[in-house]
Amino acid sequence: MTPLEFIVKWQANMRPERAASQSHFNDLCRLLDEPEPNNDPTGANYAFEKGAAKDSGRDGWADVWRKDCFAWEYKGKHKDLDAAYRQLRDYVGDLGNPPLLIVSDISRIIIRTNWNGIVTKKYEIALADLTDPAKLTLLKHALSDPDQLRPDKTRAGLTQDAARAFAELARRLRDRGHNPQTVAHFVNRLVFCLFADDVDLLPKGLFEKLLTHATRRPPRFAAMARELFAAMAQRDGHLGVDEIQWFNGGLFDDDTALPLEKDDISLLQQAAGMDWAEIDPSIFGTLFERGLDPDKRSQLGAHYTDAAKIELIIDPVIRRPLRAEWAAVRDKIAANMAERTKLLAVAAADTLPGALQADFVTAAAARARRALGKTARENAAAAKALYEEATNLLRDFLARLRAFRVLDPACGSGNFLYLSLLTLK
Repeated sequence: MTPLEFIVKWQANMRPERAASQSHFNDLCRLLDEPEPNNDPTGANYAFEKGAAKDSGRDGWADVWRKDCFAWEYKGKHKDLDAAYRQLRDYVGDLGNPPLLIVSDISRIIIRTNWNGIVTKKYEIALADLTDPAKLTLLKHALSDPDQLRPDKTRAGLTQDAARAFAELARRLRDRGHNPQTVAHFVNRLVFCLFADDVDLLPKGLFEKLLTHATRRPPRFAAMARELFAAMAQRDGHLGVDEIQWFNGGLFDDDTALPLEKDDISLLQQAAGMDWAEIDPSIFGTLFERGLDPDKRSQLGAHYTDAAKIELIIDPVIRRPLRAEWAAVRDKIAANMAERTKLLAVAAADTLPGALQADFVTAAAARARRALGKTARENAAAAKALYEEATNLLRDFLARLRAFRVLDPACGSGNFLYLSLLTLK
């Protein structure tokens, strides 16, 4: 199949997702001279409709999957591909965390990289782009050689870049005589706004628009920032026609905003251009701790401790012991539920006419009934008690997690506590 034949065929195609997806993917394989999923007779390494368990506990299916290469989700033409990506992420762990997550609505293909600890990179290919040899090569790599698409930038590196930018901003504000505590609090508010802007907790692009306006009139920045901070602290906050969500907690306990000069706003705009959805939120603790201590200014960003190093403590001290506890609780719950099922079967059989009981009850259940020598009502009550005990076991373990306490003896940036919290969640 030539690129032009592929484009003409699929531009005209208006069939729904289920009817079109496998045919579309097979045509892509012919276009790119790649094997088709059904060439794998068992589907162990390459398959359509690859089953997986979602994070919610329900079953899901990737429309196409290739081991150690990609998971691919299709939607009908002009459907929400961001929703398709979120759906794919729900069960990507059960698919072996392939390095590429791909979504398509037939007219577009969007490829996102998925390497742990490395910044996500996004590639978008429209139907018409398939006449471009570079786009065809990109798509071929996606199907069979994903390492060619591996980004160079790590999350730790991106976080260090962001920390350095805000370290410079904090230095300038302190050098102008502002209180270090006020500077640290203000800088973390700005950082939070950039996170919130990128993950749609604030109206899309709101903070970047504020910076664009402030570039033209720098003296207006502090007043505009105060309005935003005040709106974020209210349950029904508004900024102009935009509704602002309520951000409770101490970060926006007042509307204090420090004045910025034109060069400061330019620095903030450069930082805003980073992908804040990829930056490690532990940057908050790093900036706050070192923003308070002028002697640590040169360390900002240079000594950022990434999550992988902190995990060397968290895994053996918190995660593994708690998982061992949970395994014991889970086994007890499973045993209770198995016994409950048996008792309910016996109780149900005991309510049937004698002639039907032999057909209804398994041999094992019948033996259990004879051994127990209890009435149907007694067996039903025992089953209820087992269920209640299993429920209490689960609740008690959740209470254990909620009451779990972590000591951070270094009393530094709080990054150890932040990652401990994620582990408990």
